[in-house]
Amino acid sequence: MLNATPLARARPITGLASLWRSTIGKKYVMAITGLIWFGYLIVHLWGNLNVYAGPVFLNTYGDWLRIVGEPFLGYSQFLWLARIILIPAFVVHVWAAVQLTSRDRASRPRRYDMRKNLESTFASRTMIFGGIFILLFLIYHLLDFTFGTVNPSYQPSDIYHNVVASFQRWPVVVFYELAMIAVGLHLFHGIWSTFQTLGWNTARITHGVRNVATVCAVLLTLGNMSIPLAVLSGIVG
Repeated sequence: MLNATPLARARPITGLASLWRSTIGKKYVMAITGLIWFGYLIVHLWGNLNVYAGPVFLNTYGDWLRIVGEPFLGYSQFLWLARIILIPAFVVHVWAAVQLTSRDRASRPRRYDMRKNLESTFASRTMIFGGIFILLFLIYHLLDFTFGTVNPSYQPSDIYHNVVASFQRWPVVVFYELAMIAVGLHLFHGIWSTFQTLGWNTARITHGVRNVATVCAVLLTLGNMSIPLAVLSGIVG
């Protein structure tokens, strides 16, 4: 009997692998992982706003995060479970975005003589650049408040002190403010795109979806921007 050829032996790509390879599959992945991070950003801002109540409230919130789930979970296990979800979601989100961008550029190798952005927005046109800036911000944010390597007076057990120490420097505040604007634009387009990708957007609710995306992006952006400004101006400190 003749040996099967490599083509005959090859198995068809099905299931999750097939979905991942498709453009719509990557968009679904971006939508779902984006929703995960959107939920995290809401909770993160809610916790950070404790800075306005003073050091006791913010530091108590930080301590509470380490004991959530006891006695079923050990010390800080809730935080690690969150990281196990958030980190892969972030990596896959970026990976899918890069592949979709490459696929889009490959489909139109020649630039348009005159590109008309009638349906696009500033947020959608700057999505990839904003994403890169957000990635750089996230790295700095971790070095600032998690590892403390770029914080001028880092104290592992004193979140309030670390926030005040970092945001008393105006270059850091400017960087954070620009990053929050990038996050807001990313959220606006991301929420809008998620509704479209998951089939939740219809002609009847398009205007409402855009309003929801705008309100969510603006509130999260202003909330996050207020904290560095409050520290720099002396309202918090």
